[in-house]
Amino acid sequence: MIGTTARQCSSWILPTLLAVNLALAAGCAGKAATARYSVSSIGDSCYAKALPTAGEGGLAWGTTLNMARKKSLDNCIRYAGRSGGTPDTCKVVLAECKN
Repeated sequence: MIGTTARQCSSWILPTLLAVNLALAAGCAGKAATARYSVSSIGDSCYAKALPTAGEGGLAWGTTLNMARKKSLDNCIRYAGRSGGTPDTCKVVLAECKN
């Protein structure tokens, strides 16, 4: 009796999962791709890189040199903390503008 119930149940699970999968895929297919970056940073011409003595550093772009420095230092502190490094030793090691 249990074997019959299991077969009946499995006979409709696969088609149901397939239908749900196709519905989800069809719903996502029509959506336009969205950019994963800030619109304001598209034309930024200044960049800076900050590194800690241990852990991951941070690179950032900004409209001004000071803004790029601040963003890269903030990123360095965040990433160094996450990677087990030393956030309090972050320093800007490179900062310049393209033009």
